[in-house]
Amino acid sequence: MNVQRKLEILADAAKYDASCASSGAKRAGNNEGVGHSDGMGICHSYTPDGRCVSLLKILLTNVCTYDCVFCVNRVSSDIQRARFTPQEVVDLTLDFYKRNYIEGLFLSSGIVQSPDYTMEQLIQVAKTLRSVHKFGGYIHLKAIPGANERLINEAGLWADRLSANIELPTQQDLVQLAPEKKSAVIESTMGQIHTRKEEADEDRKKSTLAPKFAMAGQSTQMVVGATPANDRQILTTATHLYREYKLRRIYYTGFSPYPEADARLPLKAAPLMREHRLYQSDWLMRYYGYQAEELTTPEQPELSLTEDPKTTWAKHHPEFFPIDVNAAPREALLRVPGIGYRSVERILSIRKYHRFGLDDLKKLHVRIKSAMPYMTTADHLPNAQPIVPIASTLQLDLFAPFSALTGSV
Repeated sequence: MNVQRKLEILADAAKYDASCASSGAKRAGNNEGVGHSDGMGICHSYTPDGRCVSLLKILLTNVCTYDCVFCVNRVSSDIQRARFTPQEVVDLTLDFYKRNYIEGLFLSSGIVQSPDYTMEQLIQVAKTLRSVHKFGGYIHLKAIPGANERLINEAGLWADRLSANIELPTQQDLVQLAPEKKSAVIESTMGQIHTRKEEADEDRKKSTLAPKFAMAGQSTQMVVGATPANDRQILTTATHLYREYKLRRIYYTGFSPYPEADARLPLKAAPLMREHRLYQSDWLMRYYGYQAEELTTPEQPELSLTEDPKTTWAKHHPEFFPIDVNAAPREALLRVPGIGYRSVERILSIRKYHRFGLDDLKKLHVRIKSAMPYMTTADHLPNAQPIVPIASTLQLDLFAPFSALTGSV
């Protein structure tokens, strides 16, 4: 099989892994080889289902010894198999980069022989690019759960980002659909990456000559909709992973049925809106101070598909509103639907010198229609007429009786 045919097969097989964003990595050119990474991302192409991914996003091989039911590359799947050599991936990366097709490489793989052997193959690609060809572009490697800690440590020296996929929301889900994988093993690998990165960051504070380790941190992916796990369980797992391992991102991928799939899998794809709501909730937890248990309830464990989670929370907590835009603390402003994270920062900065009205908020691109029921401004009270200065509507007469001015009798 020629390299072109391998590329067609293994690029297509890699489309199911969405954890490939590159933000956060900066690597200056060294004038010895090719490439640099400016931290602005490497996404250039779109998959048929609309996902934006880097052009060179491939598997080293789609051969796999595991039999994960939800994975099209599982050992029992009747698909065409292919396998790159590490040198072929190196050559493709350099060739595509020099043609200005890509700015980096996302490399994952099925499990060949053992986790250690697979990890060694992935490392060989990154090490050759960095040390032999002085490649300065972005590299994201898949960290194989269960691989030797020494290999995980070496991978982080060559890659900008590592990712060990949690795969499914709960251990029970893994037992049902991925019996060879254990959440404890996956999290152990995440822990190794987190610990090693913290050590490297501390060393870098003491000396800039200390080696870097996974500068862009680590991420993971969770397939949703392949099991009965609800959104409350998913968000609880996400909170745990963020807290324990300081992940940069969790990617939620809606399950998509494929031909001749196992009978244990659903026949319909997970709604794209569910995936969207999970990303919105994830953002609220990471940047807005929400807790997972606030966004759903035991009685309603699923996120609404028709309403964003921030608005849903606001409607269920009328006692918290309205919020005075000109006086409320940052934490309270972040809870107002229609006011985004950056807008809150601008409001806090500007209101020291100027009281906000509705027109002022419009200039900050606040979604006024969404925010109005939950906030007060200098010229707005919820469920009331706009506050208009008396002088603009009434010409006062110093000699008129008080009853004439007020309408009282």
